[in-house]
Amino acid sequence: MTADRWTRMVRQQVGLGRFLPLGGRQDGAWIAERAAGAVLRRATERDVPEVRLDGIRIGLADPDAATEPAVPAPPSALPPGPLRLTVEFAATAAWPLPETVSRLRAALAVTATERIGLEVTEVDLRVTDLLDTEPAAERATRAEAPGRDEAGGTAEPAGGTAEPAGTAATAGASVTPGAAPDAGDIAARATGVLDTSEDGDGSEAGRVAGVVLGVPGVSRLTGVWGRPVRLGERASAAGDSLPRRHARVDLAVAAGYRPLEVARAVRAAVAAVGPDRPTVAVLVTDLD
Repeated sequence: MTADRWTRMVRQQVGLGRFLPLGGRQDGAWIAERAAGAVLRRATERDVPEVRLDGIRIGLADPDAATEPAVPAPPSALPPGPLRLTVEFAATAAWPLPETVSRLRAALAVTATERIGLEVTEVDLRVTDLLDTEPAAERATRAEAPGRDEAGGTAEPAGGTAEPAGTAATAGASVTPGAAPDAGDIAARATGVLDTSEDGDGSEAGRVAGVVLGVPGVSRLTGVWGRPVRLGERASAAGDSLPRRHARVDLAVAAGYRPLEVARAVRAAVAAVGPDRPTVAVLVTDLD
């Protein structure tokens, strides 16, 4: 892998944020924090229009209550467990602030649990400012400015990021030109799964990709570390005589579908197509 490609992949993963567990430990699915945050923002704009979200952070509510996932998790993914949603927001005086807080908390909790499939048990709200005008007017002004995303940041162009080389997105990542590490090696070290994927439509990974694209709700395959489908062998567990096969699929979910249900359907489809019924992990990187 070239150093440029490695740098782009690091930036891409940093831009996605943390990978949050969908459902419980047996569901074997995760979603990018950025994708979940976009859904929460849209729900707020629709249900609580007098509010402007300034920051969204999702993490474990109690790290001690987290559990080991039933399948190897993607690199940097949070373990399954109750989640805390922390939101900073500004609001107008159109409603009394306690009522606004109550409506916002309900909208966020329902969207996170029922629309997405996150096990959110706590919603922490922090007021940062009082607004004189409706946030809708601010959003309309931002929308007219080219190169801005819905969060007010610089939009990422297709195939890369808008950040210049050498920014904080790659801080801590040592890249030597011509000697960048292979994505499969990184994933293997992080998850304990040896990557055995082969490219091509006629390969096993290609066949799995075709099966995944046939699952209702899957809009496209993505691929955080280069390949949307990774096949490999995980270390033997207690009672296993041989290493067990494992598959990881990175994908986007179409509008109108619940990510958790789509991920469950993908896991079942991939497990059924494999001759040895491999374990399967699903990473939802985008919600289209």
